[in-house]
Amino acid sequence: MMKTLLIGFVLTLCSFTVMSQSPATFMPAFKFYTAKNTGFTKAQVPVGKSSLVVFFDGTCGHCQKVMTMLSARNKELEKVNVYLVSMDEFRTIDYFMDNYGKSLKGMKNVMLLQDRDQVFIPLFKPTKYPALFVYGADQRLRIYSSDEKDIPKIFSMLKS
Repeated sequence: MMKTLLIGFVLTLCSFTVMSQSPATFMPAFKFYTAKNTGFTKAQVPVGKSSLVVFFDGTCGHCQKVMTMLSARNKELEKVNVYLVSMDEFRTIDYFMDNYGKSLKGMKNVMLLQDRDQVFIPLFKPTKYPALFVYGADQRLRIYSSDEKDIPKIFSMLKS
């Protein structure tokens, strides 16, 4: 009985620790994959520009709403690196982008990336979908949000 209580306590404590994790304050080293199965790493992120990293799931309603909002303001994203990352298969990512992010899909500064090794969550430490990270030119976190109401703040951070 005591052993069961102790195990339950430890598991509860661990779940609170995971829920209260802070997002990565510097862009972590990562490796994601393009649709052509080419690896893409942090070393390939162009320096001197801010980066918007969006972690999404193609079936997430909030993700669909956020991507629609980002797509509607695509002109404001032309001067930043944009990385759209999902653990979904590319057929799902493509369907999602065709329906919610079509104007972003052909932009030269926007990369669609697959997190097939499932490293995004332990590295970037998002709390839920969608996860939006704005990293400055110095790759330091400027803002993190999972709330579509913060889209104006996101764009404000990208401009400054």
